[in-house]
Amino acid sequence: MLETAETTQAEAGRIAADRSRPVEELESVVIRFVGDSGDGMQLTGNEFSRVVARSGNDFATHPDYPSEIRAPTGTLFGVSGYQIQLASRHVFTSGDAPDVLVAMNPAALKTNLADVKRGGAIIVNSGAFSDANLAKANYKSNPLEDGSLDGYRLYKIDISELTAQALKESGLSKKEVGRCKNFYALGLMLALYNRPLEKEEEDIRDKFAKMPEIAEANVLALRAGYAYVDATEMFVTSYKVRSASIAPGTYRSLTGNQAAALGLVAVSELSGVPLFLGSYPITPATDILHELSELKHFNVATFQAEDEIGGICSAIGAAYGGVLGVTTTSGPGMALKTEALGLAVMLEVPLVIVNVQRGGPSTGLPTKIEQSDLLQAIYGRNGESPIPVIAARSPADCFDCAIEAFRIAVKYMTPVILLSDGGIGNAAEPWRIPDFASLPKPEVKFRTEPEGFQAYARDGNLARAWVRPGTPGMEHRVGGLEKDFLTGNISHDPINHQRMVEVRAAKVEGIAKDIPPLEVAGPAEGDLLVVGWGSTYGSIVQAREQAVAEGRSVVHVHLRHMNPLPPDLGDILKRYKKVLAPEMNLGQLSRLLRERYLIDVAKLNKVQGRPFKVSEIYDRIMELS
Repeated sequence: MLETAETTQAEAGRIAADRSRPVEELESVVIRFVGDSGDGMQLTGNEFSRVVARSGNDFATHPDYPSEIRAPTGTLFGVSGYQIQLASRHVFTSGDAPDVLVAMNPAALKTNLADVKRGGAIIVNSGAFSDANLAKANYKSNPLEDGSLDGYRLYKIDISELTAQALKESGLSKKEVGRCKNFYALGLMLALYNRPLEKEEEDIRDKFAKMPEIAEANVLALRAGYAYVDATEMFVTSYKVRSASIAPGTYRSLTGNQAAALGLVAVSELSGVPLFLGSYPITPATDILHELSELKHFNVATFQAEDEIGGICSAIGAAYGGVLGVTTTSGPGMALKTEALGLAVMLEVPLVIVNVQRGGPSTGLPTKIEQSDLLQAIYGRNGESPIPVIAARSPADCFDCAIEAFRIAVKYMTPVILLSDGGIGNAAEPWRIPDFASLPKPEVKFRTEPEGFQAYARDGNLARAWVRPGTPGMEHRVGGLEKDFLTGNISHDPINHQRMVEVRAAKVEGIAKDIPPLEVAGPAEGDLLVVGWGSTYGSIVQAREQAVAEGRSVVHVHLRHMNPLPPDLGDILKRYKKVLAPEMNLGQLSRLLRERYLIDVAKLNKVQGRPFKVSEIYDRIMELS
């Protein structure tokens, strides 16, 4: 097998060196890999994005997982996809419509064809278009032969058979060989877009280090796919996307969940306080638990609880015990954590709850994108239970938001909710690794002086003291029953209760003084202001840029702090004739803006389990401006 691999590598290198076909330079391209859940499209997309990152392109991705676990092979509801936009300019989204679709079976083609640009390229694994698979995808005739794809550039390649030929001497079973076809497809795309193989081969061997035979088989498949592009006259042109002009620094590709995990570890390192994560696995937040469990050498402890309630209660206990407590979840898990969230409000302990939102209600769309938990985050508890809420706008922004969440939590002694979503959590983009010394350091203070100590005595921020249990002379009570305003003893006094309710609300409202001025993209006053939050950021930025290029007066403000809202937001809203709020819900932010500032807010709502297209926001902007 090794001899065959060396021969294939030499042949790929010779062909690449002797290329005579023209190379077309592109500013950007959108590629989508789609196939059955077992076809490895997520891995293919991830590996392609890693190569793109090494080449210096800017990029953004959007993985799309099926909600069904182990859906029947070849069925429409078992299709998994991964879209990436790479460019020589700054990229904000994974792209509206694919320029290139790589489809591994009929179901993948059927469910994704409508999104492909007319005239775009479709590369199909023709070997999977059997009568049985066509029937599973509800095709009455073979689309590769009936002319229905005449409006596209169709490339029919029997990836299944070509992979089998490349690995016929590998000694692997037929099933194992079939699993390598995704790397054949990856090799095709790397060759088509003039990307090198060497580092990818190293990555494959590292990834499958415990299974060297599988590693070598994947390398062979990769090389075979790469060589096919140059050995056939099927592809008249290859393509090149130049490196982007980006700020100097060290970059890495990371997802939102990875960024959140690194941000949480950074807070622990900056503050010198250990981090404890208590969580129950739930899509799409589980990767934060996975990431932190691999970082225990940074004084991080992780606990996989038996349920959502156990996860948050363990984190509350950790925060009471004097460490940084965090729990992660998604919408249904937030519902289960509600009672414990109220307890955290009563205890006034620094706790961060990360909600990676998904489609709802109930189990809803577990693997699809939505941002419909905003009102739940702000209001979703019994009693008067105010909690600060912040929202990340992109994968890399999750790092900064994790630091900001704990800055607020420890300064004001309060639980904080950090909202992400499935699109942010699973998507990847380049992240410039920051200078650690430049990161904001949380102000962590543990009280150790017993003289005059009262459990609920407050500082200028209305925060009570953080006292580690067992500190001599500072024994105290906290709990879910209302406490005396100073001592922490149980109190049912009506005046005391109102006083405690009001001071907790005032504390959260007081956080507004710590919120920096909003960044206003555009003139200080004008016709239309687009207000966004969360993962709508990229689509809004690009839609606004297009509208401004056509002479429209459009301004964009994006919110990170959702509760309390920034103190300058009300004044900004008044400067524009119209306000538009695009959201992946039925208008939760627009409701908050209307009730808080008594202004009319135009809505653009999408609840389809898919992110906004730039064109959708652009069309609404043009309609209003």
